[in-house]
Amino acid sequence: MVSSKKWIMPLWIVVIWTVALAAIGVEAQNAARPHLDEGAKKLWKPGDSTFAVNAAQSSIGEVQLGELASHNAGDPVLKAFGRQMAGDHSKINDQLTAIAAIRNMTLPATMTAKQQALYDKLQNLTGRDFDKAYIAGMVKEHEQDVGEFRREASRGQDDRIKSFASETLPVLEGHLQKIKSIHSGT
Repeated sequence: MVSSKKWIMPLWIVVIWTVALAAIGVEAQNAARPHLDEGAKKLWKPGDSTFAVNAAQSSIGEVQLGELASHNAGDPVLKAFGRQMAGDHSKINDQLTAIAAIRNMTLPATMTAKQQALYDKLQNLTGRDFDKAYIAGMVKEHEQDVGEFRREASRGQDDRIKSFASETLPVLEGHLQKIKSIHSGT
């Protein structure tokens, strides 16, 4: 009898800890998702909020990848491009965050999983190896971003988000042309 009571107590502790850790995990997942209060849910259409989340995450990644390029790239032109990415995408983030705040939406503060994987890969590279991998990543990223911004600019339902996409699209198209030009020169 005494020995079975000794085992019951630790089992309850394990159950309580398991439930507590599961709750913390769910809360962490929810924190990474955008938050829309009830008023915002009426203002945002699902496509516009999905676009805003994707644009925010992508732009955050471009800033961090650009900063990495400004340090690790071997080609001075690519270092300058990285600085430009960090600067331009910081401004894009600020604009999108301001629009989201008006709409009572909290955007995620982390890059996409694909960008994180690219960042992790690039972090250990320097010089020409870095340059090749960064250029390939930036071409792919910007082709995807340009497509998403074009869709939102033409089909978006929220006037502010649609306008943001329209005004930002030429900047992203310029980035794409520049990285393609750098790519053809390597």
